[in-house]
Amino acid sequence: MTAGGPVNPLIELAEHAGLPAFDRIRPEHVEPAVDLILARNRREIAALLASPTAADWAAVLGPLEDIGDRLPRLWPTVTQLWAVCNDEPWRAAYNACLAKITDYGLELSQNELLFRAYERVAQAPGFAGMSGARRKAVNDALRDFRLAGVALAPAQKDRYRTLCLRLSELQTGFEEALLDASQAWTLHLTDEQHLIGMTASGKAQAAARAKSRSLNGWLLSLDFPAYDAVIRYADDRELRAKLYEAYATRASDAGPRAGQHDNGPRMAQILALRHEQAQLLGYANFVELSLATKMAESPAAVERFLLELAAKARPHAERELQELRTFAGLDKLQPWDVPYYAEKLRQKTLGLSQEALRPYFPLGQVLQGLFALLKRLYGIGAQRLAMPLWHADASAWTLQDGHGHTVAHFFLDPFAREQKRGGAWMDECRVRRQTASGLQTPVAFLTCNFAPPLAGGPALLTHEEVVTLFHEFGHGLHHMLTRVDVAAVSGIRGVEWDAVELPSQFMENWCYAPESLALIARHHETGAPLPQDLQEKLQRGRRFQAALATLRQVEFALLDLRIHRDFRPGAGDAATVPWIYQTLKSVRQEVSVLPPPEWNRFPHSFSHVFAGGYAAGYYSYKWAEVLSADAFSAFEEEGLFNAGVGTRFRETILAQGGSRPAMELFESFRGRPPRIEPLLRQSGIE
Repeated sequence: MTAGGPVNPLIELAEHAGLPAFDRIRPEHVEPAVDLILARNRREIAALLASPTAADWAAVLGPLEDIGDRLPRLWPTVTQLWAVCNDEPWRAAYNACLAKITDYGLELSQNELLFRAYERVAQAPGFAGMSGARRKAVNDALRDFRLAGVALAPAQKDRYRTLCLRLSELQTGFEEALLDASQAWTLHLTDEQHLIGMTASGKAQAAARAKSRSLNGWLLSLDFPAYDAVIRYADDRELRAKLYEAYATRASDAGPRAGQHDNGPRMAQILALRHEQAQLLGYANFVELSLATKMAESPAAVERFLLELAAKARPHAERELQELRTFAGLDKLQPWDVPYYAEKLRQKTLGLSQEALRPYFPLGQVLQGLFALLKRLYGIGAQRLAMPLWHADASAWTLQDGHGHTVAHFFLDPFAREQKRGGAWMDECRVRRQTASGLQTPVAFLTCNFAPPLAGGPALLTHEEVVTLFHEFGHGLHHMLTRVDVAAVSGIRGVEWDAVELPSQFMENWCYAPESLALIARHHETGAPLPQDLQEKLQRGRRFQAALATLRQVEFALLDLRIHRDFRPGAGDAATVPWIYQTLKSVRQEVSVLPPPEWNRFPHSFSHVFAGGYAAGYYSYKWAEVLSADAFSAFEEEGLFNAGVGTRFRETILAQGGSRPAMELFESFRGRPPRIEPLLRQSGIE
């Protein structure tokens, strides 16, 4: 940006807190904006800490919050555009600033003057009279300063910063390698015989993909909707095996593209650096460090929870597997057979298929029903907002209270496409907080990777995709319906990581209840509601192979726990990767009833742990399921649309954000500690 020239829209966003001007934001805006905001922040923080100030919120922490909110208004938008428009210019812009952002965060977290300022506030006589949210924010900050090494000797501080910078680089590299590996593999078919069994929509998507590249026939790929369309439905067993091998060996040393984009060395280095990080801070391993900000008491308590859950699920899983083997009638059931025959068995035993449900879940109707549900539960309405976005698939929305006042905004990007990161996620765009000029309302990004609509038709979701949408919207509600005005503990901030999935998994329950299905499920052509028999089958289908699914999640969580707990330094990258495989093999021998082939390279695509926020915390999904099933049982007991229960859930869970400990909030809502029985009953594991 030059004097008198056009305003950089990212600087504008950081300084004025409006909605992002997506039609004006370009990759070349990122680095100048980041450099300017970082320099300004450093200058103002130094001036604030240099001058004598009273030890209170208004004089110290309030101004620090104002300064500290600039970057979180800018960087999440950059991260979102990097994730959904992952071309070379956006990748280069993101990577050019990632180290700067990471280093700045470390600089603040190891700033002793800043730490002392928080300490003075905590020790001042007026601290006890502060709001609970402000006290929690201060106490969390003091804990986080210590966990960032503020008390380390200078040489150790430098080493800690080096570790964090390198980890940030490796984790981004892991994500990018997985995306590149997923998009590098395609299979072009011209003989329709290979596609027998696939649904009409699955074949049409493959044909549209081929046409987009000026090819005849069909093009198969590894984005999940395309992969699932084959692995679940195609009769051609050899084709299913080919796709499974490509999918299960992405970004690894095995499979059809062995050695290309291999994440193995990154995995080894990430584990080594995390272990060193933990030991620098005085922890025996990275699990202990991870649990310092979670609900779980110890690594042993996490492992005990997982193994107890596995023990309850295993007998049911063995029966489910035997039923599947008998139905398939194969000498040896392979992993590429399981989704195919499971879908056939689901159709035979329940008369239920995802494809038969698809016409009843047009995206527009699902959203309309979701918003109607929010109105009944929480008195919140939604209105579409007209504004330019990064892609024609994306949409902008406003949430409003009963008086028509804006509560929050969100952006929805629902469909898979090239140069878009896989998976589904919610991320904050802007956090709620009180400013000198008024209340800053929260804004969220909601992103999924559903199969896109075919030309001329509506987007029709499978029920599984509906569940995913509700899950991510649950995260969004946690962020958007907060009533906390302190940024550090507003929305999902400050929430223990093993409780952060509670609102998301809670929302999944509404995808099965007849009362809410009446709102979200309407045939896209006739407008007819989902028939009663299909509703009943959906509810029974929730328990279909639920024990096998439970063991699979336990397997992932135990792998995550043990590679971070049991890592021993000194072996080097070449030995660490085989050790990860051996650890996974040991876990599978302990809890799995159908281990995959030796050449399966699942860890190479385990981005939740190697690139996301779930390192040494993947167990959170199962623990949060306990909380969410128990929370939903309150609605089952008192009425699904009971306004009092809805208000209580909003006020005690969603509105409080991270301003109080998660267990305290849960007990406030439920009136007692959580129980595992509702989850076991919900899953048919009793």
